[in-house]
Amino acid sequence: MSDMRLITCIVQKGRGDKVISEAIKVGAQGATYFTGKGTGIRQSLGIKIIPEKDIVFIVTKGEQTEIVFESMKKSGNLLKSGQGFVYVTKIENAFGFLEDYQKS
Repeated sequence: MSDMRLITCIVQKGRGDKVISEAIKVGAQGATYFTGKGTGIRQSLGIKIIPEKDIVFIVTKGEQTEIVFESMKKSGNLLKSGQGFVYVTKIENAFGFLEDYQKS
């Protein structure tokens, strides 16, 4: 399958479920997420942060990407400074979407 993107969204711990739920409502087919730890400029300035983050991966078809991205940005509370980060990466080659499998 061509024209696919990976949306990676790093949000405050506990927000990952909401990000996924909202993304699926607007057309995402599924997601993978896990918990990680992060650091940043605030920590180096001596400002206390909560290092645990939810990290969400969603693969989209090209035409879905913008609407899924916007839903993740909003549901992750990313319009507020210091709440997380979301970005899109072009996928060069992939296999595993339902359309990739032939019926036997």
